[in-house]
Order: sequence, then structure tokens, then C-alpha cells
Amino acid sequence: MQITPLNPEDPPSLGDFELLGRIGQGGMGQVFLGESLGGEPAAVKVIKPSIVDSESRGRFAQEIEVLKTIWGPRIAAFLGADPEAEQPWLATEYVDGPDLARHVKTHGPLPSVLTAALGAVLAEALSAVHTQGLLHRDLKPANILLGPNGPKVIDFGLAAFTESHVSLTAPHQIVGTPICMAPEQAAGVKPLTAAVDVYALGASLLFAATGHYPHEAATPYMVFHLVTDPDTAPDLSDTPGELLPLLTAMLAQNAQDRPSLTEVVQQCRSVIENQGMKIAQARRRLTAHTAGQRRKGAPADAPSLPPPAPVPASNTETNTAPAAQDVSAPSLSDSPAPSPTVVEIVPDLSDPSVQDSSESTAPTREDPSDESCRAQPAPDRAPTVSRRPPPGTHTLRHSPQARRTAERLRATYAASAPF
Repeated sequence: MQITPLNPEDPPSLGDFELLGRIGQGGMGQVFLGESLGGEPAAVKVIKPSIVDSESRGRFAQEIEVLKTIWGPRIAAFLGADPEAEQPWLATEYVDGPDLARHVKTHGPLPSVLTAALGAVLAEALSAVHTQGLLHRDLKPANILLGPNGPKVIDFGLAAFTESHVSLTAPHQIVGTPICMAPEQAAGVKPLTAAVDVYALGASLLFAATGHYPHEAATPYMVFHLVTDPDTAPDLSDTPGELLPLLTAMLAQNAQDRPSLTEVVQQCRSVIENQGMKIAQARRRLTAHTAGQRRKGAPADAPSLPPPAPVPASNTETNTAPAAQDVSAPSLSDSPAPSPTVVEIVPDLSDPSVQDSSESTAPTREDPSDESCRAQPAPDRAPTVSRRPPPGTHTLRHSPQARRTAERLRATYAASAPF
């Protein structure tokens, strides 16, 4: 994951988390790499000052309450938050690895046995979320991080309690990302069921195995039309034969025709075992494969700095960092996917929003692309590489990872310096 230095206007710390650099940005705010007093790395999300109002604080507080109820080894852990701060913030576990979207764009589709291993891991994780009375509602490759200890699911900002009809969004909006959205979700059906996450997982696995989504078009409106049209079948071209029956079922138009998550796990196991492998072995190979692909290319988390800008007459050392590109905590250096951008919707038309939306059809404004949670371009300005809290405040010890990042920054700066 690419990390760029802080900008001059960025806060040096939030709560007990010292901010070390920028990870990316999305529709609602900026995501920073932070570190706790005990040296625990964290992804710290901050709402943009321009949209901080009572409604955005309410949505943010709802996301925090949802995260407090979710746990599991494949879920990025909640670490802390303050929705009432001047700059509302939320800290979750930092997963050091690219998201699935970025990995596939960079290295190509996963082999079928590893796609099946990914499906089994994620289906089991989602099943645990459903047991806690929640739906994710926005699962997509950008929200699946391929960390050093295996994949993890992030971004429960659109999660909803399965037994609750309460929403802080407008009553006629659609929530989710259209290229991974189930037909009933796109049509505004209520209440939603676990089948929407099964469909989204199927769309994500199709992308993992083929590099494309079930429905793709030039605009979000056109994608919505394809998703909700019962006569338009999902594009399953290039799907490996051993995965075709499972993905066909998961992407069924009718929710009741899709398998349960338990059935998904079982069918993924069958695919793996039919290739002479055990599930645990396939899971280890998945993690080794994604980590190995990372090592073959340029380090995903290595900051890339151009020659330094002139040093101003102050005690603050600065240089110019490149804009971080497309990716969610949460994959910042690829070009945007050809799939449609995500926009917010109101009655009569059909454009979705990655971060903020809810239930209906007609675009009002565009958000960044569906891979946006952590990867929209960072402002191209001179960032601060050395900022410290005011005198009298605590000084944090940096973790080995933070020290390595700082060393790379210093080495890059020194190599390009004219003296």
C-alpha cells in the first residue's frame, strides 16, 4: 500500500494516534496511517471538514456503532473513534497489503483453486457478520485487503442491521456499488437479506478469477439497468469451468435461488479438494501467492517521491509527493478501473454512491470510482515529512514498519537532493 507524507494542513495526531502519512481518500474523507501510544499501526479515517455537519456526524456515529459490534479474524478490527471531535475520526486495524482490485489489475486474475480459497475464507467471514445481525451491503474487491496473514474485509460504512429499517439516509436512495450490487438491492427492495452479500461475494470472486464484473457499462446508470434487467444475464465469460456452477448460482437474479454462505464454503472446498488439495493448504497458498506477487514487483507500500521542492525559511522540512492514485484501507497506485463511477441516487434515475447512498434511482452528484475507499488521488502539494505535536504532548515510539517507511522516505529524499 502506497503511503505519502502528510500535507501541511494535516493534523499531527488524532486522539492517541500519531499520524505518520496518507494512505488515501474517499468520498467522505481522508485515510491516514496512524500509530497508537503502544506502537499499534492503524488506518485512521477522518471526515472532510467541508462535509462535517449533523447528518454526516450521525452517519459516522452509526458506522462506529456498527464496527463495535463486529468481530472476527477476517474483519479489520475496530481500535477507537471520536465522532464528536472537531474532526470526527475512526481508527481500525491497518492491513499491510493491497486490496483485491489492485492486486488483480497489477498481477492478473487468481488461479481457480486460490479463488476458491478466497471464496471460502470470505464466505465464512460474512457468515459471522450475519450471525451478529448485520449485512455488509457494499462488499467489493476494493473492500477486500490481501494482508500478510490472509484476506480481511473492511469498510462497514454501509452495513445495516438485518432486523432494522432505520436509516440515516434519504428514504429513496440506493446503497452500494452498482458493479457488485444484487438486483434486489439496486431495485430498492426492503428489507434486504443475506443474499445481497452472497451476490456481492460472487461478483468479487468473478473479478478475482477473470478480471471483470458481472455487468459493466460506460456509466453507473447503464450498469443499474443491466443489473435490474431480468433478461440480461451476468457476463461469466472466461470463468474457469470448476468455478462456473458456483458463480452462476451466486449471481442468480432471484435472491432465493442463490446458495447460502455455508453452501458457498462447502462448494469452494469441493473445488479445492477436487484438485487434490486441502482447504488449509489452499489458504496458505493464497497468502503466499499474493505476498509473493507483491515481492516480485515494486513494493506496494514504498513511497515514491520526486525531487524535493525548495526548502522554505522555516523549521518544517518539505518535499513534493506524487498524487496517490486509484485503489479501499481501504491500494493507492493503479489507474482507475474501466468500470463505472459510483454516484448518489434519488428517485427516477439510477446512479449509485460508494460511501453515501441508500435506496432508489437518479443521479445527483458523482463520487470517486467504486474502488475509492482508500485510493483517490491525494492533493499534489508539498507535504510535511516532519511534524511533531506541540511541546508538552506525548511523543510516540514508532513501530518497525513505521521506521522502515521513514527510512525509505529519507533515502529517496537524500538520493534526489542536490547536495
